[in-house]
Amino acid sequence: MSKVEATPLEPTPQALANPLRRYLLATRPAFLSIALAGCLLGFASALDTAFSWPLALLTGFLAVATQAGVNVFNDYCDHLNGSDAVNVDRLFPFTGGSRFIQNGVMSPRQMLAYALLLFGGVIAGGLWLIAIRGGGLFGIGLAGLLIGCAYSAPPLKLSSRGLGEPCVAAGFLLIVAGADFVQRGAISPRPWLLGLPYALLVTNILYINQFPDRAADILTGKRHWVARLDPAVAARGYWLILLLSALAMVGLVGTRQLPPLTLASLLALLPAIKAGRILSAHAHEPAQLVPALQMTIVAAHLQPVILA
Repeated sequence: MSKVEATPLEPTPQALANPLRRYLLATRPAFLSIALAGCLLGFASALDTAFSWPLALLTGFLAVATQAGVNVFNDYCDHLNGSDAVNVDRLFPFTGGSRFIQNGVMSPRQMLAYALLLFGGVIAGGLWLIAIRGGGLFGIGLAGLLIGCAYSAPPLKLSSRGLGEPCVAAGFLLIVAGADFVQRGAISPRPWLLGLPYALLVTNILYINQFPDRAADILTGKRHWVARLDPAVAARGYWLILLLSALAMVGLVGTRQLPPLTLASLLALLPAIKAGRILSAHAHEPAQLVPALQMTIVAAHLQPVILA
């Protein structure tokens, strides 16, 4: 595979000579706030119990560290399968990975070691939380780490088998459930229900990001649904996920799990609807999708914040 030249906005060894800045940016920090939005929703779910700010801060830190570790590990795995190396249609910084390995900022071994270090820190913090809040948190944390690894790592490589979307939905739903559990100290169905609309909106971030990466993913055998379908047909999947998110929210109010006022969180779907229109119009033109990528991210942040 021929080397793909770096674009002007991408990281370079010269620009990231400072180790602290280099390791921070390797985690793609601009996108870590989506985990905090899920934590906020989990905390709101547990407000009927005694609330602990120290536990909330630690929960948020561990959620962000987990997502950071998954981001770094996914970059390493996409180096192994070669998809980032041949991705000429990427829209940095949204798609095509962090470009740290491809641009020589960090070696593959350094990226793997960094991901394992982040995961190790999460496990240590998680075990401490389990010791003080209860063993039920173990299953939530273990499931989150397993999903984060199995998403892109061999032999499962679930994202390459058309299962990336369920992985993302489950992973971010676990963040909401975990944040609730840390405060509540027990398993409750409430955060799983409240978190579903949010988890589906986060899933759409993955889904729309696959359009610019489609050609590279097909070339390297990543057979997600956007790669399997014609782009115009695949664009309908974005609308389906968006519809499911809206229906989940309406269903929560209709079954009196939430009061009618919480339907205000549906306002967050407005940027996602605009993004869907752009995607439907330009599914075959990845370079035109930057506004749609941005609005999809905005929607996935706004909904849990408004609902919380």
